[in-house]
Amino acid sequence: MPKMKTHSSLKGRFKITGSGKVRRYKANRNHLLSHKSKRAKRVLANSPVAYAGDVRRMKQQLANLK
Repeated sequence: MPKMKTHSSLKGRFKITGSGKVRRYKANRNHLLSHKSKRAKRVLANSPVAYAGDVRRMKQQLANLK
């Protein structure tokens, strides 16, 4: 059986923390930031934990990305 490959689109969108949680990045934080308030940018900056129902499947697809 061939090796499981890391899912390419998930590499840039999610990150596995040291404790094993999966963190996701929020949208609307890459460009066109000049008209957004400081508060809006600060709120977008933190990366929350991914939804619990998706974590098991994501960890399988990000298995080689530790």
